[in-house]
Amino acid sequence: MKFLPRAALVLAGLLAAAGCFAQANPKPVMGVSIPSATHGWAGGVVYWANRTKAELEKEFPGIKVIVKTAGSASEQANQVQDLQTVNKIDTLVILPFESAPLTQPVAQVKNKGVFVTVVDRGLTDTSAQNAYVAGDNPGFGKVAGEYVVKTLGGKGNVVILRGIPTVIDNQRVDAFNAVMKANPGIQVLDAKHGNWNRDDAFKVMQDYLTRFKQIDAVWASDDDMAVGVQKAIEQARRTDIKLVLGGAGSKEYVKKVMDGDKVVTADVTYSPRMIADAMRLTATSRVKGNPMPATTILPSELITKDNASKYYFPDSPF
Repeated sequence: MKFLPRAALVLAGLLAAAGCFAQANPKPVMGVSIPSATHGWAGGVVYWANRTKAELEKEFPGIKVIVKTAGSASEQANQVQDLQTVNKIDTLVILPFESAPLTQPVAQVKNKGVFVTVVDRGLTDTSAQNAYVAGDNPGFGKVAGEYVVKTLGGKGNVVILRGIPTVIDNQRVDAFNAVMKANPGIQVLDAKHGNWNRDDAFKVMQDYLTRFKQIDAVWASDDDMAVGVQKAIEQARRTDIKLVLGGAGSKEYVKKVMDGDKVVTADVTYSPRMIADAMRLTATSRVKGNPMPATTILPSELITKDNASKYYFPDSPF
């Protein structure tokens, strides 16, 4: 299947050092708790969770997978309780709506014997989980930075659109800036928060276009923000910008790369498919009793015209 983890998928979980052993259970009841489809990436999470539920129930006869979506942290906390008391789950895969409000509810179900895999947004207390699966945020920034430098030939002016102020955003931007600092021919003109939002990104890019007469590349750091960036560039009729680099591998931007877009020539993976990887790793561990790494980091990979087809999922909402 196209979305299965590649050989490099488990690159931060060393089994010998941090393995989480699960007793074999041929008929586990696995709850999957995720945010509702409030934006594109979250919509992709919902899509992949439901798709993987069907695949796992076919692949492992006897397993039961229950997918629940929540529109707030409090709703998700209540759902986690219900999954344990009403649905009698023995396994939980959760992408927390927010970290702090979900830590105690998740810890409570873990203390009752439920095997817990946390995805993407870590809890404030790691003892509340058995395993953690996430994207490589420093790698996301590093891969993007290296591509910007290569595309500009080591010289040029760059502007940055940051996401929502979070640890994840800091990790990405710090790694990107480290690459820029190692290439003194690149000048970072400014970095402002576009909050992973198209409209906010449009306003930030309008400001950049007004203040800076020569911009060679834009690191939008997210495909939704890249949409707003490109709209602002088109309205301003600017032709100096050689590259707009987003991230997360939305089907819209992967298709642009596939089709040979002159400005969107690459993307960086941070796929909502990580929920599918987490569900599959957890289910396999529970059914077969194999050890699961305490930490699994999914690599951030560069999407180019040469490999874009394997990252394109037209049926996904993202």
